Amino acid sequence: MLNNQLLGVLPFAHSLLTSAVQPGDTVVDATIGNGHDTLVLAKLVGETGVVIGCDIQASALTSTEARLQKAGLDKQVSLFQIGHEKLATLPLFVNSTIAAAIFNLGYLPGGDKGVTTTGKTTIAAIEQLFNRLKQGGLIVLVVYHGHPQGKKEKNELLAYVESLPQEKAHAATYQFINQKNDPPFVVAIEKRAKFHL
Repeated sequence: MLNNQLLGVLPFAHSLLTSAVQPGDTVVDATIGNGHDTLVLAKLVGETGVVIGCDIQASALTSTEARLQKAGLDKQVSLFQIGHEKLATLPLFVNSTIAAAIFNLGYLPGGDKGVTTTGKTTIAAIEQLFNRLKQGGLIVLVVYHGHPQGKKEKNELLAYVESLPQEKAHAATYQFINQKNDPPFVVAIEKRAKFHL
C-alpha cells in the first residue's frame, strides 16, 4: 500500500506549529473545540511553557479539560470561556510574547452548528495576536467553509490576509484543489518584522 506524500490539512497545520514552537514558549489555541490542537500545543511547549486557550462554549472547555487531564498535560494550559476576539482582555495574553497560534474555524464538531466563528471576530483576533507575536512567529488557521457562514468568513478572511503588507507578514495557503465538498484548507501568517497591524 502506498503512503500519501502530501500531508492532510490538520497534520500540515500541526507541522507548522511544530516548526514554530519550542519548549517554554507561550502559545494560543484561539478555538479550543474538543481540545485536539490544545493537546498538541501543550506537548510542544512542555512543562515550562504556557498554552492560552479560549472558546465561547462551555462544552468545549469541559471536553478540552478532560482530554488534557487524561494526558497529564493540564498544568501548563489556561482555558477561558471567551470569544477569541477578546484575547486582549486577558492579562496572561497581554503580558506575553506569543510564539504561535492556531484557529479551527467554523462550528464545534458535535456541537451547535448555529454557533460559528465569523470573519469579524477572527480578523480582530488575528490583529491582537499579530501584535503580541514574536518575530518569525506563526498564526495558523484551518478554514472550514462547507456551510453558509463558513463561506462568508472564508471570503472575508482571505481578503484581509491578501491585503497584509509583505514587509510585515508572509501569508500562504495550503489546500487540496481537486477534492469535492468544500474541503478545509490552511492559511498561515508569519510575522516578518516588529510591526503592528
